[in-house]
Amino acid sequence: MNDAGVRKAAFDWLANEARWRDDVLPREILAQGFLYEGQRVPLVGPQGIFKPRLLNLPLSITTIPNGPYDDGFSEEGRLSYRYRGNDPRHGDNVGLRTAMHQRIPLIYFHRIVPGKYLAAWPVFIVDDDPSRHTFTVEVDDAHLANWSGESQEAVISDGVAQARRSYITTTVRQRIHQRAFRERVLRAYREQCAFCRLRHEELLDAAHIIPDGEPDGEPVVTNGLALCKLHHAAFDRQFLAIRPDYVIEVRCDILREEDGPMLLHGLKGMHETRITVPRSTHDHPNREFLERRYEQFRALEASMRG
Repeated sequence: MNDAGVRKAAFDWLANEARWRDDVLPREILAQGFLYEGQRVPLVGPQGIFKPRLLNLPLSITTIPNGPYDDGFSEEGRLSYRYRGNDPRHGDNVGLRTAMHQRIPLIYFHRIVPGKYLAAWPVFIVDDDPSRHTFTVEVDDAHLANWSGESQEAVISDGVAQARRSYITTTVRQRIHQRAFRERVLRAYREQCAFCRLRHEELLDAAHIIPDGEPDGEPVVTNGLALCKLHHAAFDRQFLAIRPDYVIEVRCDILREEDGPMLLHGLKGMHETRITVPRSTHDHPNREFLERRYEQFRALEASMRG
C-alpha cells in the first residue's frame, strides 16, 4: 500500500470537510473516513493513537480533554502527547517512535465537545521522552500535506522551520479554545440565535458579552451568546444591547431610520423583545456582564444625542 498516497488523500479529504464545517468535524464522519483505491480508511478509532488496517504506522493521534491522558500545550508552542499506557515498547508507542524517525506526518484531533473534533495536519513527532512517557508534537504548514514519502529532514530541521512550527502550533491551540467556546455556547442555546431563533448553524456565532482580551472576557458560556451573523455584528457595534433583565434595546437613532425590510424586521423589530436563554440557569448570560455592556451602550447613545 502506498503510505504517502493514503496520507495525502487523508489530508485532502480533511481539508475539504473542514472547509465547509468551519473546522469542527463530527466523530461519526471521521470514524467512517473515505475510500482509497476501493478500501475504506477511517481516521479515528477507539484508541488515541490510531492506525487503519491498510497502513503500517499510525495515521492520527487524538486528545480528549479531562480524559485518562494529560496531553497539553507548552508556552513554547509544542504539544506534549502521552504514551499509550506506560510501556515504551507498546505497539502504538513504537509506531509513533518510528514515525518520528522516518519523519512521517500525522493528523492531530482534539475533542472540542463530545462528538466533535478539531483537526490539525500535518503534525510531526519531534521528540520522545521515555522517562516521562511523552512524545513532543509540532504542527507544520499545510503545504507539507503534499508530502511525497521522501525524507523531510531538510524541511523540518532548520531554525526557520522550527520557529514556523512553534507559531502554527500556538495558533492551533488558540483555534481549539475559540472553537470550544463556540460549540459550548451554541449547544447551550440549542443551536439557535438568541435574538431571532435562526437555526442554521453555519450562520451562527458565539458572541462574547465582555470582549475577548478584556478583564473577565473569558471563553465561558455565561460570557457568551449564540447569535446569527447579523445580530452578532449589530451587538458588537452597539446597534442594540441587552438589558440585565434579558430584554433587547435598539439604539434610538436606528429606531428612527427608514430603510428596507431587513432594518425593520431584523433590527428594529427586536426592540423590547426578550432574548432566548439556555434551558439551564447555570448557562444563562451573566447579568453583571450584561449591565456593563448596557452602560457602555447608554453612554454611546448619550454622546450621539450630543
